[in-house]
Amino acid sequence: MAADDLLVIAHRGASGERPEHTLAAYELAIELGADYIEPDLVVTKDLVLVSRHENELSGTTDVASREEFEDRRRDKTIDGQRVAGWFAEDFTLEELRTLRAKERVPGSRPDNTRYDGLYQVPTFAEIVQLVRAKEEETGRRIGLYPELKHPTFLLEDAGIDIVDLVLIELRNLDLDADDPIYIQSFEVGVLQRLNKRSDYKLVQLLHPEGGPADEPDMRYSEMVSATGLSEIALYADGVGPWLGYVLDPATMNETTFVSDAHALGLKVHPWTLRKENGFLPAALQNEGGPSANGKFEEIWTKAIASGADGFFTDNVREFVELKGE
Repeated sequence: MAADDLLVIAHRGASGERPEHTLAAYELAIELGADYIEPDLVVTKDLVLVSRHENELSGTTDVASREEFEDRRRDKTIDGQRVAGWFAEDFTLEELRTLRAKERVPGSRPDNTRYDGLYQVPTFAEIVQLVRAKEEETGRRIGLYPELKHPTFLLEDAGIDIVDLVLIELRNLDLDADDPIYIQSFEVGVLQRLNKRSDYKLVQLLHPEGGPADEPDMRYSEMVSATGLSEIALYADGVGPWLGYVLDPATMNETTFVSDAHALGLKVHPWTLRKENGFLPAALQNEGGPSANGKFEEIWTKAIASGADGFFTDNVREFVELKGE
């Protein structure tokens, strides 16, 4: 694949340089040359789509320090895991607006903590408004790559159908299937429903462990086989695999994943290209601790050579530079 055709997907925005899932992170990613920005979508109590990495808020906002919300702390079982904290679906948008974003991984990205407290939690509508403003400013199309977080949990715990909400919101925002938009999920049923109800491009995410929360008998390790991919091709347009499915983690040699997926007409968008030691294999780490840059170019170059159609990256600046060389 020619470098010009390789999609740069800004993972939660330019999250290597700004706190993730903020308008500042998305705007910087666009300015640095991202083709798509990726908002993870969760839902408020009053049914507004907002962007957070998880519906649990304390990892990415200052909610734990807010005395007025102390009584909102809950324990919930999400996709089989017990989670304690504050959850977006228990807050109205007005309440959520009073919170401020913070860096999720300060140990790996200490420089981002300087922006803690500056940004609100954005709605999906605001993200679309930003994209359109930047399109007008730059003269180029900017794609949207939303991930639907925990659809089965939201339906069972709060009676919230994120499929309905997303389709209504996309219609209200005048975003149709011809626009540059991919909708992704780690679950299967949500994508199958979207496939039946719309023509949007859909991407099945593939984790290194476990299986889809809505399909307890399925395992991602089986879904990445040629047979598994053929089943995915019945309802999705692409796959978003963990990078280890594309490059063998032990050898960094290419697997057959990309060619198997392409043979079925599936796009391949692996995740996630990151530059810091803390996210890299031990063999590619430099001195300086988890926040220092590792030998990321080595694995990124091999990833690009795999023939995948695009990559999720936290480090848009470096990836744009590398793919242009």
